[in-house]
Amino acid sequence: MAEIIVVTSGKGGVGKTTTSASLACGLARKGKKVAVIDFDVGLRNLDLIMGCERRVVYDFVNVVNGEASLKQALIKDKRFDNLYVLAASQTRDKDALHQEGVGKVLKQMADDGFDYILCDSPAGIEKGAFLAMYFADRAIVVVNPEVSSVRDSDRIIGLLDSKTLRAESGKELEARLLLTRYNPARVETGEMLSINDVEEVLGLKCIGVVPESPDVLNASNKGEPVILDTESVAGQAYDDAVARILGEDRPMRFTTVEKKGFFSKLFGG
Repeated sequence: MAEIIVVTSGKGGVGKTTTSASLACGLARKGKKVAVIDFDVGLRNLDLIMGCERRVVYDFVNVVNGEASLKQALIKDKRFDNLYVLAASQTRDKDALHQEGVGKVLKQMADDGFDYILCDSPAGIEKGAFLAMYFADRAIVVVNPEVSSVRDSDRIIGLLDSKTLRAESGKELEARLLLTRYNPARVETGEMLSINDVEEVLGLKCIGVVPESPDVLNASNKGEPVILDTESVAGQAYDDAVARILGEDRPMRFTTVEKKGFFSKLFGG
């Protein structure tokens, strides 16, 4: 049975689409059949990060409105045979999606044997964000360790607890935090919130901590999700998060300042 995971946040620009793309690739690399859907109608970016922007013929809105079949709109990833992308429309209005149509598409994906369906949500509390979370079984709330991002995410958590299908059915929706752009040195100087600070304020546990890294932008510009860069600390951190989603117990890495050894200090390394 398919598990629907929404990747959401209160604030824009925190790394939701980067996270959706990397988690989708990571789950596919583990042998799962995965679809990742862009819910950001009018401002799609997922196809760019996945490197399939030139292959978009039909989009999510076309499928919801019956203008194309799901099979026509799904783009098969070039790297993994078991990974598919459903792009958002660039030309439609944000109200083009509706609850009944989204529910039908997700049910068809489940019937087609997908193990995981990742919903890449727009920022904030607009209709697209609401629809992305409504059918979710699990939520990953992407947060930068700064006050404005944390405050905005608190509102999203309130919606996850009250405005989803699971909430309406009296069931719990499992939500976890994923911290991005984490810089342990800035945490030590008090310029950035710590993992414990964010967990305490939002009342959720962390499923991953992605360190600040230029590799994320470089990977996005190349159309390669950063998780595929096995030398990158950000890629390794996303791989750890995927393992935790699948129930594996892994310690959090890249959360403390690396102490310089004697020779590094001596020679200024």
